[in-house]
Amino acid sequence: MTPSPETSPLLGPRPSTSTPTDQLPPSEYEGHKSRPSSIRSMHSCLTRSSSVTAAGPCPRQLPSGSPSDSASSSSSKKSNPLDGLFRDIIIGFSDGLTVPFALTAGLSTLGSTKLVIMGGLAELFSGMISMGLGAYLAGVTERQHWEAEHARKSWEVSNLPQLEQAEILSILEDDYGVSRATAAALVQDLCRKGNEQNLVKFLMDLQLRMMEPDLNRAWVSAGVMGLSYFVGGLIPMVPYFFMERTGEALWVSVVITAVILLVFGFVKNWVTIRTREAGGWGAVQTLVIGALAAGTSYAIVRALDSEH
Repeated sequence: MTPSPETSPLLGPRPSTSTPTDQLPPSEYEGHKSRPSSIRSMHSCLTRSSSVTAAGPCPRQLPSGSPSDSASSSSSKKSNPLDGLFRDIIIGFSDGLTVPFALTAGLSTLGSTKLVIMGGLAELFSGMISMGLGAYLAGVTERQHWEAEHARKSWEVSNLPQLEQAEILSILEDDYGVSRATAAALVQDLCRKGNEQNLVKFLMDLQLRMMEPDLNRAWVSAGVMGLSYFVGGLIPMVPYFFMERTGEALWVSVVITAVILLVFGFVKNWVTIRTREAGGWGAVQTLVIGALAAGTSYAIVRALDSEH
């Protein structure tokens, strides 16, 4: 039976005494002193309650076989892989359309189709490798960061249970407007003995807002982003493989790339926002960025070539 607001240790009067810190490790003491006073007060209230400390992290026990008991730490929430996949395609393809196109446009002023092809391919392969490695390292770093925060929260739940309860109460009351009685009942349910892993998951999701990343996702992200960059960068180079005059090949490349940029920009925004206005704005935005990059590269190379 859930304790009433008058008898629940979580809802008792907040004492004026300061939070004891003699049991905190040195690495946690400074962070504890900087916590808001409301959290320290709730922590003191929880620490003084013998009924809380006697039963582990929280006193309340639910009947065995309840839905909460069947929860497993292996079912922790993970980020949607399709969201990350779409993000990798957008980043890789848009960069591939812009950077190699700007490079080949600049090299075309030198008048050598072979030079444009060789320079473009060199940049294309190096860019593909760079984008893939960057995506992989970002995924690995994200996973390591999550594991470090998860280990820290697990330690706090095991060694500072009352402090974690006070933090949850503060979040529910201050950030979400939950009444103190309802928040206390939720905290008691979450913090019952044997539910520590689900409590850690709750803190990771609600307090830190960190979803568990999949380490295998780093390899997928690297391959998708690198391949998207290669495909996007190869499109502006196609005319140079079949046309001998660089001037004509440049104009054909400009037309093809402009159409691809418009279509890609529209689809990118329409898929994510689902409005034609957003799609139109995305098309214009993508085209302008590509035109600025290519125009700047073309002007710089032409100016350098004219000086020599």
